[in-house]
Amino acid sequence: MQGSFGVFEVLMLIGSLGLFIYGMKMMSEGIQKVAGNKMREILAAMTSNRFTGLITGFFTTALIQSSSATTVMIVSFVNAGLLSLRQAIGVIMGANIGTTITAVLILLFGFSKFSISDYALPLIAIGFPMLFFKNNRVKSGGETLIGFSILFMGLDFLKESIPPISPDTLEYLIGLTEYGVFSTILFVFIGTLLTIIVQSSSAAMALTIIMCERGMPLDMAAAIVLGENIGTTVTANLAALIGNAHAKRAARAHLIFNVFGVTWMLFVFPFFLDGVNAYMETTSIGMPSPENSKATKFALTLFHMAFNIVNTSILIWFVGFIAKTVVRMVPARNDEDEQFSLEYIGGGIMSTPELSLIEAQKELVKYGGITHRMLGFLKEILFEKDKKQLQMKLERIQKYEEITDRIEVEVADYLLTVSQGEISDDASRKVRSMLSIVSEMEQIGDIFYQMSRTFDRKQKTKAWFTLEQRNNLLKMFELVDKSFENMVYNLEKKYEDIDLTKARDMENELNEERNKIRKEHLDHMGQGDYNINSGMIYNDLYSSLQKVGDHIMQISESIAGEV
Repeated sequence: MQGSFGVFEVLMLIGSLGLFIYGMKMMSEGIQKVAGNKMREILAAMTSNRFTGLITGFFTTALIQSSSATTVMIVSFVNAGLLSLRQAIGVIMGANIGTTITAVLILLFGFSKFSISDYALPLIAIGFPMLFFKNNRVKSGGETLIGFSILFMGLDFLKESIPPISPDTLEYLIGLTEYGVFSTILFVFIGTLLTIIVQSSSAAMALTIIMCERGMPLDMAAAIVLGENIGTTVTANLAALIGNAHAKRAARAHLIFNVFGVTWMLFVFPFFLDGVNAYMETTSIGMPSPENSKATKFALTLFHMAFNIVNTSILIWFVGFIAKTVVRMVPARNDEDEQFSLEYIGGGIMSTPELSLIEAQKELVKYGGITHRMLGFLKEILFEKDKKQLQMKLERIQKYEEITDRIEVEVADYLLTVSQGEISDDASRKVRSMLSIVSEMEQIGDIFYQMSRTFDRKQKTKAWFTLEQRNNLLKMFELVDKSFENMVYNLEKKYEDIDLTKARDMENELNEERNKIRKEHLDHMGQGDYNINSGMIYNDLYSSLQKVGDHIMQISESIAGEV
């Protein structure tokens, strides 16, 4: 194989890499599903400060074997308001240390005499029947076992696909290391590029370890590993390009953390490697060299761990500075409602269904606040006499109605995407509730827009309300306002865990007020001096407010699971 490395061999290499990455993805997703809400509770509970956050990030990444998955979860928590940016940075630092455990596992189980790949098929034989169980946890356990097996099968194929480095090639590569810091920068760039191409720092690390086994010098491999640290942040930043401000900030913090680490390491790189070599000399494995590939692989793993631990030990004291820096890099949008985009749901970054629903719930709370503001604008219009101000407020309501339409489409699409995955019965009920809520809110936005058109008609026809009619409408507005406040409060609470007594009392009070107003209105219509045109407009407005009350009640029932 040394002499011929053609198209077929390249395809073999790509296929082996694909198998490795697919196994890593399947195993990580399976573990996340098995952990489910517990993972969320642990992360939320154990991030009270930067140090507990660091420990949490380490253990979470060591458990689910994917720093990318941990970072995605952390971004989801920041989006959902469960974690502050400072807490998230601590967890991301811990994740950087946790990802070194992957290299240790690959080295111990993939390159030792005891190889997991030898037992891959029996493990798949155990995991495959588990996929057909109705219990979601057992099914996810089966996915984890199969993913774990496929990962090491892919690693085995990778080892076979990469040929030994020929003496001529080795001599050429060693020649590239003679340019001091420029050589190191070159291999850092190669490592970054490699990680961007394979989209997995674990896969890139596995490739580097295999290259060490084939004769690559330690200094070259160590520089490539530094590049992999930068490459893994590029993936997250690309994903965050279409995400929200929170996602961008978390991704930038990860980038700053790793780039700063690689920068200071470039200045002490030879001395750091000397330290690793000095330690290896005291072990039974011996000094790393092209002839002693076993020592090179262990030295590389040791370098990877030591670098991440030292880098974290330095930067853990600058979490506040990093947080301020990324906030300046990604400022919050001004006048968010006028230039609408989803705040909590991050486009392009999908997490576990449980986390996705937390993000959607936060978005619905914001949605409720936006529709509530429309009620406030209408209430102002009721007493507005300036034609220019009136027109501005009517246009603003129209803009908000367009926003509510877009929110409905985007949140509903997001929820439908979540529902297409494997979700629990509880999550399925929440999706149904949220789809109902988003539809009801959009209808409220439509009613408010129609009411603004009614006010516009009143102004154009020069219709006028009596003092009694204005006071009655004001009373209806105030009752709807209280119902809205209660609805938004319920939206923030745990679904299916709310008391509808207050909501029902408010709806009954609103219906009674509407009935009283309607009776008075009909009595006045029987009198000869009644203005029919203003009476029709008046009737449209109080009837519309009562319909809003009905929709608010239906939203509260949806939150309680009564859909």
